[in-house]
Amino acid sequence: MNDRVIMLADCQSFYASVEKAAHPEYADQPVAVAGDPARRSGIILAACPIAKQRGVTTAETLGEALGKCPELVVVRPRMQTYIRVSLMITEIYESFTDLVEPFSIDEQFLDVTKSVSYFGSPVQIAQQIQAKIMLATGVWSRVGIADTKILAKTACDNFAKKQPDGIFTLPQSEVAEHLWPLPISKMYGVAGRMTNHFLRMGIHTIGELAQTPLPKLKAMMRARMGKNSDIQAELFWQTANGIDPSPVTPGTHDTQKAIGHGMTLPYDFGKQTDIEVVLLELCEEVCRRSRAKGYMGRVISVGVGGADFDRPTGFHRQMTLPDPTNITQEVHSAVRTLFRRHWDGLPVRRLSVTLSGLTSHKQYQLTFFNNREKIRGLERATDQIKNRFGGAAILRASSLMDSGQARDRTAKIGGHYK
Repeated sequence: MNDRVIMLADCQSFYASVEKAAHPEYADQPVAVAGDPARRSGIILAACPIAKQRGVTTAETLGEALGKCPELVVVRPRMQTYIRVSLMITEIYESFTDLVEPFSIDEQFLDVTKSVSYFGSPVQIAQQIQAKIMLATGVWSRVGIADTKILAKTACDNFAKKQPDGIFTLPQSEVAEHLWPLPISKMYGVAGRMTNHFLRMGIHTIGELAQTPLPKLKAMMRARMGKNSDIQAELFWQTANGIDPSPVTPGTHDTQKAIGHGMTLPYDFGKQTDIEVVLLELCEEVCRRSRAKGYMGRVISVGVGGADFDRPTGFHRQMTLPDPTNITQEVHSAVRTLFRRHWDGLPVRRLSVTLSGLTSHKQYQLTFFNNREKIRGLERATDQIKNRFGGAAILRASSLMDSGQARDRTAKIGGHYK
């Protein structure tokens, strides 16, 4: 695998960069994209380099950011625009190789192994990509180059972002020189909790993890995290050594295994009736998307969470139905049963509903006890109305209650305004 040329291209401060490109008057100002500037609430989704230099960080509250940088220009997110720009950037990548795999809205893997003979050296290809993206969108990109995906990601996150030209090459032969001295917290896949586990095991750098014999690492992790940690230990060990044989796979996220929808509520919901209004709305959205994609499902999952991340409350439970369905009232009946059975009465801030065990909707079971075809016809009609006139064109009466979220959610993508 060491003869491959893999890239991870990442767009700098993507949302903020798109906004600065759209507003030249913001060129020399600190800009951040945040939830609701009018109410001075929400969290920072992206901050431009100038804002970061003044202490603004992603995921902090807008109030905290303004405390550090009172002159911060705050822009409400436009998710539809960011998606459109991301697709434009994908087309640029695809002009160099057909092996492009999205990793997130602003990061994508490219396998340019066979493109070198056409477009020049890997660095020259990276420079051409940067120039095309900047010309088309006004967004600056950084590129990590390696012979595996994990090293390309590492090269981009830890090194390319610090280079003036935004490009860094990390071959397998230089892993010990560049990767191993980094603190363990900088390794891909290691978040705060896992960092603490490694520190307590005496592992402080990526190199210390990489040079720990795998059997010993498995034993250490079993002692600390339980007997089922062997696979996780092997994955961490391979990551630390830059081992990753996985190919760059276009369409790798196209296979539908489940259809779900979740949301964070605007405040804690404590009443059962209020929570069940939102659960019904989530069921309706999940079933609408399932019908649009041509799926039904047998496994219904419900997730409920509180607002306190340090002392998490809630549950995640599922049940299997006798027959697959995408009918809202059938899914909601199962969701309501799960919720009432497992909710502990504590305040709720996050809710999710997922339909899995998917099959084609072209074949389904008829029943003697209700007219499923009549119900399907009714739901197809409401789907057509929403598709033509918008998600708020027709709503259940319960969604007009104070606890209803459907009207507000139709103006958003992924929880943020379009």
